[in-house]
Amino acid sequence: MSKDTISFVNINREHKIREKEIKKAINNVFQKGNFILGEEVSLFEKDFAQYCQTKFALGLASGTDALQYSLRAIGIGKGDKVITAANTFIATVLAITSLGAKPVLIDVDPTTYNLDPQKIRKYLLHAKKVKAILPVHLYGHPAAMDSIIKIAREYSLSVVEDACQAHGALYKNKRVGSFGDAGCFSFYPAKNLGALGDGGMVVTGRKDIAHKIEMLRNYGQKQKYHHLMQGYNSRLDTIQAAVLKVKLNYLDQHNKMRRQIAHFYNKTLQGVGYILPNEQKEAYHVYHLYVIRTTKRKKFQDYLTQKGISTGIHYPIPIHLTKAYSSLGYKKGSFPITEQICKEIVSLPMFPYLKKEEMEYVSTCLRSF
Repeated sequence: MSKDTISFVNINREHKIREKEIKKAINNVFQKGNFILGEEVSLFEKDFAQYCQTKFALGLASGTDALQYSLRAIGIGKGDKVITAANTFIATVLAITSLGAKPVLIDVDPTTYNLDPQKIRKYLLHAKKVKAILPVHLYGHPAAMDSIIKIAREYSLSVVEDACQAHGALYKNKRVGSFGDAGCFSFYPAKNLGALGDGGMVVTGRKDIAHKIEMLRNYGQKQKYHHLMQGYNSRLDTIQAAVLKVKLNYLDQHNKMRRQIAHFYNKTLQGVGYILPNEQKEAYHVYHLYVIRTTKRKKFQDYLTQKGISTGIHYPIPIHLTKAYSSLGYKKGSFPITEQICKEIVSLPMFPYLKKEEMEYVSTCLRSF
């Protein structure tokens, strides 16, 4: 194959297949002219709540807002502590600090890269002011929700799930996002369920949280000009909701396609020398990302670039070592597993319409490295 033939992600292939449906949905919104919290938003919210096995779903402008508003809705504020994974995207932590709360980073499980419940429990033995746990279903693999919920109940803590990379993932046959007080999703275009721009969603079984977020996203009002709280402007765009409603119909199919690609990688790369993703028996991994580990990452990526294969790193710098969060007081060596993972991880091409010959080529190149 020629150079630059295999993208890390290619959403155009999906859009080309769904082009007529997507354009029809957009045109319907255009004809109605109701672009802010139009009918398509509530219809998509209803569909997504049903899909996630929750009572309520509230559309927002981004996944980051979904996290922040969920934390605010459960009462997180200045001085409160929120436990989350050391190995996550910065948005998880930004949602905590934006409320004046303090993120408590916990090292992760070395096989799933998700929060280690034993380390949470160890921290809580001597902790004060902890109000919530914010587990991250990283790369599309569910966190150990049974253990996390059990710990939260023992210590009277709230749980908000960061499911921004895990649309459709299951833990013991239950959708992620439906375990905690609230679950948060991002519809960034490259996600398993992606919009044509930014978008986010909170799902919850709690009426009080749903009502609060409904007001928070729309200037703190339930009725126009009747402001009951200091809110924001963070509404899921009606056009994006219309597009997402169409694409939700194909989410399970696309997740199965991702899993087939992952299984092909697993089979053909087994025993070659890379650390491959580990799907736990109670989990249904949806492979937003297919992440391997190699101790020769720089040479590995340079080699694949020469072969015309794009890769990514999710994420190269741990939160506690970023300049933005140097004030948290952590230092190099605080989270050894996270730090080791961040030095070695590489994300391979992964999207539903990756062609068989492309998978084979990626695999052949990895075996010959």
